Amino acid sequence: MEYHIYTHKSPVTLESGAVLPEVRIQYSTSGIRNADEDNIIWVCHALTANSDVESWWPGLVGTDYLYNPQEHFIVCANILSSCYGTTGPTETNPETNKPYFLSFPVVTIRDMVTIHDILREHLEIKKIHTLIGGSLGGQQAMEWAIQQPHLFQHLILLSTNAFHSPWGIAFNESQRMAIDMDPTWKNPSLDAGREGLKTARSIAMLSYRSYETYVETQREEDSSKTDDYRAITYQHYQGDKLVKRFNCHSYWYLSKAMDSHHVGRNRESAAAALASIRSKTLVIGISSDILFPVCEQEYVAKHISGAQYVCIDSLYGHDGFLTETDKLDVVIRNFYLE
Repeated sequence: MEYHIYTHKSPVTLESGAVLPEVRIQYSTSGIRNADEDNIIWVCHALTANSDVESWWPGLVGTDYLYNPQEHFIVCANILSSCYGTTGPTETNPETNKPYFLSFPVVTIRDMVTIHDILREHLEIKKIHTLIGGSLGGQQAMEWAIQQPHLFQHLILLSTNAFHSPWGIAFNESQRMAIDMDPTWKNPSLDAGREGLKTARSIAMLSYRSYETYVETQREEDSSKTDDYRAITYQHYQGDKLVKRFNCHSYWYLSKAMDSHHVGRNRESAAAALASIRSKTLVIGISSDILFPVCEQEYVAKHISGAQYVCIDSLYGHDGFLTETDKLDVVIRNFYLE
């Protein structure tokens, strides 16, 4: 994939009314647009992912896979508030020449879509063959398809929802409570909140996986043990791994954005907003997902005209939308043929 930076020099007004004086957008592309420009695949990434979609969705995106650069022009943009190059709390405020940190304005899914569309216009893309995203990425894709119903030929939504649930918000708030307990959290530093972020990630893993996942992958063969269980070391490992690649400020802001996701906000209703989507739509749920349970995908599919709904069995809970690429490949190929 090729990495790019586009700096939009004009002010951008966010849903809250706050104004960013300019926006820097980091994005990746792979492949070449064909003459008809009908091979564009736009991927919206999830919470802690980045624009390098081939690195986190292997088996679905990349050479010799369904979405491959030999046939498609693949675009993935780092989202607003993340820490991989797009404007966010770790970036420098051009008006102060200092990092924003906690002075960064509140961001919503709709603001992320605003930035995606600014990039689309910069790239002079007039139509998109497929818009696809899972989890937070699915929330972005859904909102964008509502705002511009005639832009996308196909829409694929995985493990996502039309509005975030009290259950999901509670998980996110528990993670933020852990961050808030870190005495370094309010420091104006890139390293602020690192220990809290480790705990937050440990909490998150319990929502990304399931009871069955842990029983299968972390069970003990030695029944005489009384400490140092595999499940304990696994939680620490996951926390340490995230801290090495992600920033606590971004995690805080992105979790807030997920909480506020509601396609019905300031519209007639969520159902009416979904009904405005005109793309041929595939909605995919994961049977063992406890964070975005399948009832949420069923709701989305019910209210998008002609949408197809498929439930995939997986041991891996919410993370199944990332790991079950063989099953996803079959389902998506069939969707295109119908």
